[in-house]
Amino acid sequence: MFKRLITFILLIICATSLSAKNITDAPEPGKGGIKGVITTSDKKSAEGVSIIVKELNKSVLSEEGGDFSINNLQPGTYTLFVSVPGFQPISQTVTVEAGHFEEIQLQLSASEKQLQEVVVSTGKNKFANHSSDYVSKLPLKNLENPQVYSTVTKAVMQEQLATSQDDALKNVTGLYRIWASTGRGGDGGSYFASRGFYTQSMFRDGIAGKVSGNADAANIESIESIKGPSATLFGSALTSYGGLVNRVTKSPYETFGGEATATIGSYGLARVTADVNTPLNEDKTALFRVNAAYTTQNSWQDYGFNKTIFLAPSLSLKVNDRLSFKVEAEFMNVKKTMEQTLYFDPSYTIDQLGVNRADKLNFDFKQSFISNDLAVTSNTANFFATMKYKISDNWTTQTLVSSSNNTASGPLNWFYLMPNNLMTRDVYNTDATESVIEAQQNIVGDFKIGNLRNRFVGGIDVYSSKLKNMYGYLPGGSWVFDTVNYSQPNNPNYSNFNLSSLNGLFANGPEYKSVTSQNTYSAYASDVLNITDNFMAMAALRVDRFDNKGTYDPNSNTTTGGYQQTALAPKFGLVYQPVKDKVALFANYQSGFQNVAPGQTADENGNLMTTTFKPEEARQYEGGVKVNTFGGRLTGTLSYYDIEVKNIVRSNPAVANASVQDGNQLSKGVEAEVIANPLPGLNIIAGYAYNDSKMTNADASVNGRRPVTAGPKDLVNFYISYHFTRGAVHGLGASFGGNYASENATYNYADLGVFTLPSYTVLNASVFYDQPKYRLTLKVDNLTNKEYFIGWTTVNPQMLRRVMASVAVKF
Repeated sequence: MFKRLITFILLIICATSLSAKNITDAPEPGKGGIKGVITTSDKKSAEGVSIIVKELNKSVLSEEGGDFSINNLQPGTYTLFVSVPGFQPISQTVTVEAGHFEEIQLQLSASEKQLQEVVVSTGKNKFANHSSDYVSKLPLKNLENPQVYSTVTKAVMQEQLATSQDDALKNVTGLYRIWASTGRGGDGGSYFASRGFYTQSMFRDGIAGKVSGNADAANIESIESIKGPSATLFGSALTSYGGLVNRVTKSPYETFGGEATATIGSYGLARVTADVNTPLNEDKTALFRVNAAYTTQNSWQDYGFNKTIFLAPSLSLKVNDRLSFKVEAEFMNVKKTMEQTLYFDPSYTIDQLGVNRADKLNFDFKQSFISNDLAVTSNTANFFATMKYKISDNWTTQTLVSSSNNTASGPLNWFYLMPNNLMTRDVYNTDATESVIEAQQNIVGDFKIGNLRNRFVGGIDVYSSKLKNMYGYLPGGSWVFDTVNYSQPNNPNYSNFNLSSLNGLFANGPEYKSVTSQNTYSAYASDVLNITDNFMAMAALRVDRFDNKGTYDPNSNTTTGGYQQTALAPKFGLVYQPVKDKVALFANYQSGFQNVAPGQTADENGNLMTTTFKPEEARQYEGGVKVNTFGGRLTGTLSYYDIEVKNIVRSNPAVANASVQDGNQLSKGVEAEVIANPLPGLNIIAGYAYNDSKMTNADASVNGRRPVTAGPKDLVNFYISYHFTRGAVHGLGASFGGNYASENATYNYADLGVFTLPSYTVLNASVFYDQPKYRLTLKVDNLTNKEYFIGWTTVNPQMLRRVMASVAVKF
């Protein structure tokens, strides 16, 4: 593996060195050059714009930051010409002298948003995103960042008719959905496996933005999947050792415009969205944008549905050149039935169950075994405020506040598989409210000490959460409603599992209530140091004080389980660019932690006692290569990571009811991602991920085994899109893509057995016609009507073939 990795890196360096020749080198003797920056009308960098030297009929593309360079020109006068379709062309005369570069600035008549639309229509690398303001909490190009992350852009989501965040995340290398969103109180969106660990989408624009359902795509500009332990800058409350997901939302811009879309499809899909933006005053210092969506979708099974209403207003205000504000909100109402989830009854082994693979279950794929009135209603009301103040040209402060409020109520149902084709239908009633408040104060600097450039962020963070839960059970405290034969064609009790049957049972069953409160106080600092122009080092540290206030039981009027812990999370990284801004070799050390509640341990005599445990800790070593070549037409990342988790609490094998804190988990693997635009109109996304994860020094039932949170070992994602960029069929295109997952041991225990989810390949295809004023799309999901499953200790059947048709009007 390592030989192949090194060979691949060397090939990329050689190829990109050739592509970079005569662009970054000094002029040849007796010759000169032109360097410059091109910006949009709203003073944003313009990437992917063609600058033509008229006298030579030679052109270059602007790169990240709007930079461009034309080398090895004979001394003389040249005319640079820039034309963006639909906007006023610009030209500028430049005199070149031997021995140095002439530096200029060019400004387009198009705004940033207008330029993005032109880039999409003319076939540039519209699926690539070369920088982020959030991954390192400061503006940093991907090739300058030692951390690995993947970005799904709005262009991808539009082409694929993504209605939710989950749809878009299928394009992320190494990310695998193991559970759909449950709607439970205190829960977030769907669960994903990343680098051997589960994670959820909890962040919005780099700060807490929890949604109790599947986040709607209507307000998403892009999605960032940040890989590996990331507690140094993002804490532990909302991250995992596998990484985190951050949704970047749409912001107001300076011109009036928008888009309205209507989509229909199989299983009763009906969706309408609206995106409207407008300046509120003549000098365009007050801007307003609102995104809204309404979606209704029935299940592909006989019963089940999902109805979602979403609204996201955003207001930005520029007080002066130094001070600006942005205030935003997200409101979402979701009423849905639970997606079918089949557990394994631990009273039986897999051998006793009589089947060890999901495709061998004698199960009707289209039967849900529920009714449509078993629905959970969840509501989200999130508010966000940002203040930026420019202290000087080198220093800026950021103040961020978020308030996330989620409620969930209704019957939550699931199933337990048993021998002889039997299963129980299980349910409890829930009524939950969760509120999360986070406040950050950051200071961001870009300055020099001597000749060394520093890019610094330091901040403090306060995070507070409160969860009120009510669980209503069936009489006797049970959750088992009945037992049915899932292989029986006409089950006489099939329709009995409904709300009218349950209401009377819940009225005679017990209720359990609890209130849990937690606070976290943190401080962090990170610095990216340019040791040379192409060699950078990052160092960062977080100190985190966790205060669990305990769980309050209203029935007994008692609070138990409170504790405090302090944790440190360092981070280091190196980046060397052998070809400046084209190839980056990187290495990182990243860390994470999870707070652990006190528990029962045993002394040397076997006597039980309460012990305060240390925080669980994870560390990652990673190295690889990133590329951004051929004018941004080829971007990619290849990396190898090694993660070890220590201080896992496990059962004491020698003393009953006691624990020891000496467990470990190892996870290592390779990820490769390529985003390319090899020809005008042709765009490609391709990714492969391999993960080898196992528990070590663990409980006997899982020791040496792959964790059930890890998902499949092998994952592949790809998407190929082509559209005509000129002529009578300009804007007409088609796409083809899909996902492969190797088989997955969703249930993996030495004593209970192993149950496997088969490998699968799911393919999707679409045709579209994109014009300046409208866009038409026809798409087929699961083209081959594949029956497949996901799961995390469960078997979760997934949607069959779906056809979608969409009309979008732009204004």
